[in-house]
Amino acid sequence: MGRKVIKTASKVAPKATTKVVAKPASNGTSTTRKTAAAKSKQSKATMSDIVLPEDYRPSEKEPFMNERHKLYFRRKLMAWKEEIIRQTRETVQGLNEDSSQHADIADRATSETDRALELRARDRQRKLISKIDAAIARIEDGSYGYCEETGEPIGLRRLEARPIATLSLEAQERHERRERVFRAD
Repeated sequence: MGRKVIKTASKVAPKATTKVVAKPASNGTSTTRKTAAAKSKQSKATMSDIVLPEDYRPSEKEPFMNERHKLYFRRKLMAWKEEIIRQTRETVQGLNEDSSQHADIADRATSETDRALELRARDRQRKLISKIDAAIARIEDGSYGYCEETGEPIGLRRLEARPIATLSLEAQERHERRERVFRAD
């Protein structure tokens, strides 16, 4: 078999207990549902048990945001975050090493401009890390992959291209049109 087993680092958690909450329905009867905390505990337990092939890509044929999808996007987000942190460390190290004095004023200006651009890029990436952390939190609470505005699935192709997306393509387009209208005023 050509599968490579990839295990995730997981904390051994006690067995998740399912807390059932009675929710009255509109017709007077009651329905039951699992709380988000119980779902999250069960999700963590099952995510660490899933084995994904190294070349796995989410498919439209699978149920949307199943455990394999969640694990795939979680790994993708974590790898992205680690890459950003690595680049930031390299930048800080480079800036510390390049603290030389320039005799020529043009060289000094060029060096300061490069430094400012690099720091601005790192600040953007710092903000991106907070969005990545928020996306990981949404995976944990079960809301990842669903539009914050409409509640509809965002779509695997959009999530593959922009894993931190919070709006479906249609909702994002509406948001951008509204933004353009307000900017024109």
